[in-house]
Amino acid sequence: MPLTSQQVRALRAESHRLKLKPVVMIGQHGLSENVLNELESSIDHHELIKIKIPAGDKADKQDLIDQVCTSLKAERIQSIGNVVVLFRKNPKSTRFLKFVKN
Repeated sequence: MPLTSQQVRALRAESHRLKLKPVVMIGQHGLSENVLNELESSIDHHELIKIKIPAGDKADKQDLIDQVCTSLKAERIQSIGNVVVLFRKNPKSTRFLKFVKN
């Protein structure tokens, strides 16, 4: 289920409040199986994560972000420069429940 604009705004504010740092950095070789496994593990544990993507042209970065979101079944919350904030609700956790109530 896609997030509403209010939920996205609240999660963006929460990522700033928590002073999140990028937990995964995608290297120059792009999305390998190991990087996807690490992203999966990180988003399962944290739900709201920042990732750093390699510098490149805007279209390539957007394609990479879309590919990551599709692979993880995550929502893009914000992207500034080479850093992207992603969110995927973990059904076992209640940490972000107040932000994503149905």
